[in-house]
Amino acid sequence: MAIRPLKIPEEAKRRLRIMFIAKHALWQGGLHPEDGNHALYHVEVREILKDLGLNLTLADRYEALFDKPDVDFVFPLLNRGGFLNSEMMLPLLCTRHGLPFLGASPILRGVSDDKHFTKMAAAARGIPTAPWTIYRRGAPIDQSRCPAGTRMVIKPNASSASWGVQDAHDWEGVRAAIEDIQSQGHDAIVEPFLNGSDVEVPVITVNGEPVIMPMMLFEQADPSHLRTYYEKRDLVDRSQKYQLVEFTDPEWMPIIAEHTRNMLEEFRPFDYGRFEFRLDREGGTVQFLEVNLNANLWSQKVYGRSATAAGLTQSELIETILAEGLRRHGLLDG
Repeated sequence: MAIRPLKIPEEAKRRLRIMFIAKHALWQGGLHPEDGNHALYHVEVREILKDLGLNLTLADRYEALFDKPDVDFVFPLLNRGGFLNSEMMLPLLCTRHGLPFLGASPILRGVSDDKHFTKMAAAARGIPTAPWTIYRRGAPIDQSRCPAGTRMVIKPNASSASWGVQDAHDWEGVRAAIEDIQSQGHDAIVEPFLNGSDVEVPVITVNGEPVIMPMMLFEQADPSHLRTYYEKRDLVDRSQKYQLVEFTDPEWMPIIAEHTRNMLEEFRPFDYGRFEFRLDREGGTVQFLEVNLNANLWSQKVYGRSATAAGLTQSELIETILAEGLRRHGLLDG
């Protein structure tokens, strides 16, 4: 699948003042001790933006947007801010100042960050979704609301990269996991463990229309393995547990693409986002998992590997996404 990349005109590069704000926008080292490869990702994007010749301002703290900065557009990647629902903060600050920014609106970022709400949207659209229950902090932890299953997955409702994910085989274990997650300031979502592998569907927008990029598969050696935050951030060795490969199954690709096109209508316009499904080939089922707007764009993750399959360099991927955001906000017209 070839995708024709978008270019930012040289005139616009000279005229527009663009802020790139990310937790590790000023990072100079290798793996971060807590965030792992997330730091490498932010450095990679920063260097690509520099090489594009943009009129660039760098920031790594929310405070950079407490007062209105002297910029025309914001590229926000400060998503994991260390507090609940931090994904909404930068879009809200930009909206407060009337500053155009890349990605979906604050409310849509909030909906996508809340796994319970995205599953509700998927179910309402008829997309296969496994049963789940949300246990909000301060509300009763009622066993009767918990879906049935011999193995349950419990995780923060707004976590990223599987932070805080746990499993349990009985109600006592489920309750203990819920209480642990809530004690750390998060709501907990509970659902049955689904055997299989995750199909990742990256979507970008080109000239106003969402484009499904080549799908990727986290192919697991053991379909019962529960992937952890530390594996996803390359803080532990996971090379023998799963590998990221292009997904080319002719039976399941059209089905998953149809579900993706259905689901993405909930979030337009969003510029870019990743839609996730759990595929159990042996059981003959696919289930919607979640949506990640402003998903990880690093060259070694889903978007970067998918871009390669689509015939795009990493620089072309970043420029295409940024160019579309600028176009959508009318900033390329001079």
